[in-house]
Order: sequence, then C-alpha cells, then structure tokens
Amino acid sequence: QVQLVESGGGSVQAGGSLRLSCAASGVTASDYCLGWYRQTPGKERERIVTIFPGGRNPHYIGSVKGRFTISQDSAKNTLYLQMDSLKPEDTAMYYCAAHLSATGYCPLLNWDYWGQGTQVTVSS
Repeated sequence: QVQLVESGGGSVQAGGSLRLSCAASGVTASDYCLGWYRQTPGKERERIVTIFPGGRNPHYIGSVKGRFTISQDSAKNTLYLQMDSLKPEDTAMYYCAAHLSATGYCPLLNWDYWGQGTQVTVSS
C-alpha cells in the first residue's frame, strides 16, 4: 500500500525558503517515478520536478530551475523539495506524487498516487 504524506508548507516572504517533505511508504525508488506538483485555484496541476525510476537526473520546469532542489533520503523513505528564492507566483498547494513505471517513462499527468497536499504562500 503506497502512502504519501507531505509536510513543511507555510507562509514566507518573497526571497525566503521552505523545505517540503514527503514521507513515502510502499514505494521503491527503482520502480517508481517520484515528483512534486503544484496547483492554484482554477488552474491545472503543474508538474514541478520529476525523479525518474532508478534516480536518474531530475527534470525541473523552467520557472523553478536553479531555485528548487529535489532530494531523497532512502533510509527514511522521504522525498524533499528545497525551495529557495521564493516568489509570490510560487504560491500554490504542493503535492508529492508517485507513479509505478515498468519502462522508466513518467507521464505528465495521471500519476498513480498522491499526497494530501501542503499549502505554500509567498507574500511580496
């Protein structure tokens, strides 16, 4: 049974930092795509960063590249998202997600498992 539980969201001023955590149970890094998504009201969920099965180089969207960093602690089965130089446009609900992939392909949407989300609010 896969379970994803996020924590670490909150409110911060522009330029500040937050670190999100995702406690992932039932997930094997070699078999799953792992990643972070975010969503604001009225907009589609946006994939921010993906770690491909086997831990290949993560892929970031352009708007967060150089500011956000994904990492894993295999011993703790925890996925992290370090967010630096935060901007008001980063305000969103952030979700941890996992997708079972036999081929190593990670689709853009329709992943198998989702956390409940954690809110990040960045004020100007």
